[in-house]
Amino acid sequence: MPFFTQKKVHEVQSFVLKFVNSHSEVAESIELGQRRESRARLCVVALLIPYDAKMIPVHEKLPVITKEFSSTGMSVILSEPRGYDRVVVGLKYQGEMRFLLARAVHLTPMGGGFFQLGLEFLQILHPGDHPELREVVF
Repeated sequence: MPFFTQKKVHEVQSFVLKFVNSHSEVAESIELGQRRESRARLCVVALLIPYDAKMIPVHEKLPVITKEFSSTGMSVILSEPRGYDRVVVGLKYQGEMRFLLARAVHLTPMGGGFFQLGLEFLQILHPGDHPELREVVF
């Protein structure tokens, strides 16, 4: 491999390493202060549905991509800011839909028109108690 090609590859590797390190969980915990609980980065499809205690408007469901999880919450990536207070989070687990009620704790711009929505889990919602959730699938 010619020297100039090796130099270009090294430059790419160096940049990618710096980029990944600047976005790593260790760097984020130092920057943000210690978190109560560590997060696991996990990118899966989920659904968000605005929460209404009387009737959950399942027709307003929004597919999103998750960013990270802890046992007490999660974050998702949105392509536009949404003024959620509480949402139903729909996740597919072992072939079945599971639903969690969550409270929005922050909406942070990420750049490029994307936003990170931080959610705190409040409780599990059962389709038996909320029949409208039975029709929610993806």
